[in-house]
Amino acid sequence: MKRENLLIACVLWVAVVLAGCKPLAPAGGKVPETAVATPITLHMSVPGEPLTLDPGLAYDFDSIAVINPLFLGLTELDPETQEPLPALATDWAVSEDSKTWTFTLRQDVPWVRYDQAAEKVAEVMDENGNVRMVTAHDVVYGIQRACDARSASPYAYVLYIIAGCEAVNTADVTAPDYYELLEGVGAQAIDDFTVQFDLNYGASYFGQIASVWTARPVPAALVAENAEGWTAPDVIQSSGPYALKQWVAGEEVELVKNPFWYGWREQAGVAGNIDLVNMIVFDNPAAALAMYQDNTLDSTIVPLAQIEAIADPQSSFAAEYRAVPDNSTSYLGFITQKPAVSDARVRRALAMAIDREALVRDILKGGQIPANAFTNPLNFGSAAGDPAVAPWALSAEAGGTGYRAAVEMARQLMTEAGYTDGADLRLVFAFDDSEETEKITHAVTAMWQTAFPEIEVALQSQEWEVFLDMLNNPEIALEDKPDVYQLGWFADYPHANNWVHEVFSPSQSMNESMLSPDDPQVGVLVAELDATTIAAQTASEAEQIELYKRAEQLLVDEIAAVSPLYYDVTNHLTKPWLVREYSVLPYFQRWTIDTQAKAAAQQ
Repeated sequence: MKRENLLIACVLWVAVVLAGCKPLAPAGGKVPETAVATPITLHMSVPGEPLTLDPGLAYDFDSIAVINPLFLGLTELDPETQEPLPALATDWAVSEDSKTWTFTLRQDVPWVRYDQAAEKVAEVMDENGNVRMVTAHDVVYGIQRACDARSASPYAYVLYIIAGCEAVNTADVTAPDYYELLEGVGAQAIDDFTVQFDLNYGASYFGQIASVWTARPVPAALVAENAEGWTAPDVIQSSGPYALKQWVAGEEVELVKNPFWYGWREQAGVAGNIDLVNMIVFDNPAAALAMYQDNTLDSTIVPLAQIEAIADPQSSFAAEYRAVPDNSTSYLGFITQKPAVSDARVRRALAMAIDREALVRDILKGGQIPANAFTNPLNFGSAAGDPAVAPWALSAEAGGTGYRAAVEMARQLMTEAGYTDGADLRLVFAFDDSEETEKITHAVTAMWQTAFPEIEVALQSQEWEVFLDMLNNPEIALEDKPDVYQLGWFADYPHANNWVHEVFSPSQSMNESMLSPDDPQVGVLVAELDATTIAAQTASEAEQIELYKRAEQLLVDEIAAVSPLYYDVTNHLTKPWLVREYSVLPYFQRWTIDTQAKAAAQQ
């Protein structure tokens, strides 16, 4: 998923409160027949607000968490198995070579908007007074728009599997054949409710890619009319189970139930009862915990400093506490073209000198799992825990070398690189300004200073948006980038291709570590990494597993472009009257509040 701060990924799942369910009575006490029950409201505190509600432009978790209930994807992922389930598409057919995918769409999904004057969700009408439905043309438009280089979609690379997408996304927009390239993207509307994709190679996981926010249809007519401001609260049109009611910058985002969503009819036994979702921008997790304690909030993330006490079996909150594995990995990245870390021996030494067991046991204390491979174990093709990959990152009990031996190896490598005890090595270590990231950064720096007493590390804390721009903006000069950065990756879809190929392969657009086949020291290995991950795309499942393991060995150990730290979890507190699931993205339409139990607890 998206390049993102793991604290942001974690703190998505926070507060919920019941607003009430009894009819409002006018003076005199008689309730008229037209009285409407107070809506059941989900109050959620979030650490930051969305950067955008445009599916084609979103790259941060705050944005995607709002986009998910607003815009239907062709598919959605099963919260348990991560297999693709029908959503906008009722079913799909795959050619024998898996290169052609044909999706049949529902014909009863209207574009809707919240009518501020009428204070209700309304269907969007076309110029002839007919309800404007989501069609295959909207799907194709959304795909072409994301691939279009002029859109500067940060996650267009996820769609490079579609024929022609990479060509137009990397083309010169002034080229005379540019529009031919755009029309050549392998997505076409067979009819109003059938869309076909032609892929560059057969991929069994394209059904999962079809769930990604970047691939979601957008209202073509509206965007064409109002390209810059179409996501504003009084303009936006959406298709999901919720619509945007309001967005007050710096304060809150409020979603309201879309009564025209098919699921309220067809999934009566599964659908939840949340009428309003109120996402309150709230960057103080300790205060949120206090609100949870007095029943103002129904669910919250546990602050880092409180995890140990809350998770204690003797805690009064023990029965309400749950640590849920995330499909995310926290890691350090090295910008390999920076002089201080251009030597792979230095990068390996720094990676080896990190005590991952101590980091999760003594600093984080939330059930995180020490990581040796970049790809999280919740994904197909992960080599997590395999001592054939970076054994120095694993304990002796897990089949690795153990930390003491790893530090000795690190000190030897640093000496071979000409930096005995870290002398003359000066690093700039950048991180975002969240509580968790700051603790990690300081802990890792302390470990380096113990292993290499003469090393100098300058810490550089930045606001989240500035931090991401520094890493991703190609106009920022190399000398203005750090040597090392701390970040997390959350899966876009649950497959190793999304990790070792799409994030760091030099043929892809992200490649924040600036890997290059021209690197005089590891260029051959970088080329092998690229070739290995490309070969895996068309290999059998058994072959993929071996190829992705080799890719991890290259990425983490031999090239040492990244240093995985841990596989993350989210630590939740949830009141017993809230019935919810713990999926990667929020599906509020499946959450339920027991209004009677909530009311009784608040008396």
